[in-house]
Amino acid sequence: MKLQHSLGGLEGLGPVDFQKKVFVEQWEKRIFGIHTAMMSLSAHLKDALPQYPIDQVPTTFKDIWTWADLRRGAEAMNPFDYFKLRYYEKWLGGISGFFVEKGYISQAELDEKTKFYLKEGNVDPTPLPEKELPAVDEQVVKYLELGDSPKRDVGIQPKFSVGNAVIVKDLPVAEHTRLPGHLRGKPGVIDLVYEGCYAYFPGPSDGLGPAQPSYSVRFDPKDIWGEDLAEPGSTFYADIFEMYLDAD
Repeated sequence: MKLQHSLGGLEGLGPVDFQKKVFVEQWEKRIFGIHTAMMSLSAHLKDALPQYPIDQVPTTFKDIWTWADLRRGAEAMNPFDYFKLRYYEKWLGGISGFFVEKGYISQAELDEKTKFYLKEGNVDPTPLPEKELPAVDEQVVKYLELGDSPKRDVGIQPKFSVGNAVIVKDLPVAEHTRLPGHLRGKPGVIDLVYEGCYAYFPGPSDGLGPAQPSYSVRFDPKDIWGEDLAEPGSTFYADIFEMYLDAD
């Protein structure tokens, strides 16, 4: 996660709006559905667990789309713009940018639609065309029921054990990372070693991707935020991939 997606106690951002509705606007449901369909039809599923016959599904979507791609697109925007937008507005930016990049729509088409909705306001989305594609529907439903597991049996033994002192690396970030910004360079202790190895596909630009051990790491809040801002007697935990840790 880049800084704007992992604040870790950053101050001065103003009041926080705790939105209780899952979907505030009708179009947000459409964006959620598009993302779900893209995940369900992603080309990476041919190598996923469980296995999907994705090559046999009659879809024109032939690219890889995972949570990593959605997050990469959202986090690529300017941090100041990021803070102005609601949750699904960030999704919309990431997904529409991906469609333009891959050639599913043109920038001109996107600009035209953007201009229309800015002028007409928050109107209901255009009804979707009805298509008889039962194999696509079955794939989407199956994926919603089963998902795909990042756990892999690769036979790698964990480098660290419970009780080991570690320090979080400070790796460069270009597009997306699973390393929280507020933990970079901070010392911690291994509290739990998770069973098995887990992949993060297709892998962000910092090198994360291949299956590896992961840990629950225990931190003293004073080491993160300082004595004055740490709540007395509190403990902070974070799940971290092995590649982000060094022995302290």
